[in-house]
Amino acid sequence: MKKDRDQMLPEYDFAGKTGVRGKYAKAMKDGYTIKTFKGKKVAGETHYVAIESDVHEYFPDSSSVNGVLRKIISLVPGRAGR
Repeated sequence: MKKDRDQMLPEYDFAGKTGVRGKYAKAMKDGYTIKTFKGKKVAGETHYVAIESDVHEYFPDSSSVNGVLRKIISLVPGRAGR
C-alpha cells in the first residue's frame, strides 16, 4: 500500500523534458513587478528587489527597508509631501 503512494503519478512524468537552470535568476536579481488584476484592470502592483546579505543583516524585512527609504526620500529637497 505505501509503495503505491510513493509512486509518481503519470501526469508528473518529466522524462525527455529538460529544464533551464537559472532561467529567471537575472530577473530576480534585477527586480521585478507582480501585477494583480480585477477583470481586465490592474488592481495592484507589488515591486520586488534583491538586497545583499550584508544589508539584510540590518534590514531583515520589507517594513524596515521601506521605513528607511521613506526617511531618505523625506530628506531630498523638493520631494517632501509626495
